[in-house]
Amino acid sequence: MTNSPNDGYRPKRRDLLRPVEYVGGAAIAAVFTAVVVFFGTRDWNSALIALGAVFIIVLMVLALLTMAVKPTSDDHGDGTGGDPARAPEDDAGH
Repeated sequence: MTNSPNDGYRPKRRDLLRPVEYVGGAAIAAVFTAVVVFFGTRDWNSALIALGAVFIIVLMVLALLTMAVKPTSDDHGDGTGGDPARAPEDDAGH
């Protein structure tokens, strides 16, 4: 039931880079917030605390919003979960 490297299933490049997009977006928001806090307070400790807190909060919000989105029919609408080996043999029922 698991995918082996030789069964022909390869995820799309976009699917592989999606986690990098989320972490990168959270990092950009965290660095921006840390810079604003540092210039406002001139305190490194406050800036680092803000950086860590905003990074975690933004990453969690992005993950929760991603879980709330239903995949389109192009992605996994055939009930296979993206695995072509599990594709139904007869599509008459769809």
